[in-house]
Amino acid sequence: ITLMKMQAVQFTPGGPDQLFLAEVPLPEPNEKEVRIKVFASAINRADTIQRKGMYDPPPGVTNVLGLEAAGVIDKVGPGCPENVTVGQKVCALLAGGGNAEYVTCRYEQVMPIPDNLTFIEAAAIPEVWLTAFTLLDRVGIKRTQVLIHAGGSGVGTAAVQLVKQAGATAIVTAGSQEKIDFAISSGAVAGINYKEGSFAEKVLKLTNGKGVNLILDCVGASMFEDNLKSIATDGRWVLYGLLSGGQVNVNLGQMLPKRVHLLCSTLRFRSVEFKASLVRDFAQQTSKLFADGTFRPVIYKVFLLSEIIQAHKLMETNENLGKIVLKVREDDV
Repeated sequence: ITLMKMQAVQFTPGGPDQLFLAEVPLPEPNEKEVRIKVFASAINRADTIQRKGMYDPPPGVTNVLGLEAAGVIDKVGPGCPENVTVGQKVCALLAGGGNAEYVTCRYEQVMPIPDNLTFIEAAAIPEVWLTAFTLLDRVGIKRTQVLIHAGGSGVGTAAVQLVKQAGATAIVTAGSQEKIDFAISSGAVAGINYKEGSFAEKVLKLTNGKGVNLILDCVGASMFEDNLKSIATDGRWVLYGLLSGGQVNVNLGQMLPKRVHLLCSTLRFRSVEFKASLVRDFAQQTSKLFADGTFRPVIYKVFLLSEIIQAHKLMETNENLGKIVLKVREDDV
């Protein structure tokens, strides 16, 4: 018997030049899993950190990079419900393995691709939209003012749209005027260039001195002081990344009087059950909004899977406004 092979992104720990495509065995779906013939995938910050050898996948998960993919179900494993069938167009939230020609995952982690979206667009949804959705859903955002760091990132561009749709107010920080202008055109009320000094003063000005009720923070250390000044009394501060590092010298005496809630959130290591209910809730609440154009995934650039090195290099410049997507195969996209 000839074992089927596929192309997948592999790496030896280090810089972007350590990435390469290799032939690996075609994965077979286990109990309650489906196999997806991947048409498009995307890269996330976590992929660049994993590539450096600083972020191992969860136990039992492939070391092929890629936390999301879009394509067609081409095989259904045992124990899947009858409504999960070969030929369905889906996008999937993955713990790894998306940057390949095929990937397997639990059937509960796939969702139908909203009408009128291409595979390229659908591949830009799962990781960042589900991250933004879970961060906001967890704390409830009606009538709040939300400060979104990295407003031009994949999660940032999704969060702005979700906040606006919920009737709340979004303020973003970003590193360029172009990203700020884009955030405002997507529904943010204001944007602050964090490279131009303290953002806290500007946040306080925008909120009549009260501060914001919620901060979405993927940056960590370098913004800690200003976040503390920017947050309102009883404000919630959701930390979901540490782009600038995690070591801070902090005076807890500044947090206590404000009764700050500091919440930490990661998606990749959550249980199957958590991801299943998240995917279900998200699909129910957003599929119509994607289909009618209210929500749209923001795509900065599309690379071929074979151009994975250039894709990682681009992400590490921080230039991208929205998602960097990988086109895995020609037909149908």
